[in-house]
Amino acid sequence: MHSQKTSKSGLSCKMVLQAVGKVLRKSKTKPNGKKPPAEEKKHYLEPEYTKVRVVDFDLKELVVLPREIDLNEWLASNTTTFFNLINLQYSTISEFCTGDTCQAMTACNTIYYWYDERGKKTKCTGPQYVDFVMSLVQKLVTDEEIFPTKYGKEFPNSFESLVKKICRYLFHVLAHIYWAHFKETVALELQGHLNTLYAHFIVFVREFNLVDPKETCIMDDLSEVLCTPLPPSPQQNHVTER
Repeated sequence: MHSQKTSKSGLSCKMVLQAVGKVLRKSKTKPNGKKPPAEEKKHYLEPEYTKVRVVDFDLKELVVLPREIDLNEWLASNTTTFFNLINLQYSTISEFCTGDTCQAMTACNTIYYWYDERGKKTKCTGPQYVDFVMSLVQKLVTDEEIFPTKYGKEFPNSFESLVKKICRYLFHVLAHIYWAHFKETVALELQGHLNTLYAHFIVFVREFNLVDPKETCIMDDLSEVLCTPLPPSPQQNHVTER
């Protein structure tokens, strides 16, 4: 019964796809299987990039549970939306995420391993890991027994734990995009979309304690910068003073 409303953040499919279509015609350096030195220096933390956002208002207002909405409904709606947006964001750089360029699913100094339903640990390439994540999440969010859409259908007792699992995996994908593919994201002029999506996601999972801080700490430097509202521009101050 949850609705998938378009976020105020402006991270719409149309905006992303228009931007991608505009720049995909540009020539790009062929991936050589080595991690670019710029990525090691956390290129994404440079002020010229962190200041680029799609919106400049407090994202906290977007994630707070409305009085008239059931908690599970709110979690379901937002989780589904984040899945679609993060999947879309990854698709813009997926051609650069290959078994050669991303021989492991990495973010900062962390390597993510995939655990199957039997708990078997597997080291896989970046694209394999992301495919596992997206396939699993797609299966969960379209399962009527887990994410019910019909009136009167109850959420399962395991719903919150499944949402936490989904959010943890989605964080891995976002962290990987920043760590391994921020250069391509900038080339596509999509860093504003990525920054806003990341900040919105982090504010959301913090609001409802959906991801262990020990999991997200590898990106705390970026979270601290992006989750702080940008200061008003001189023009905005001028308008306010009048």
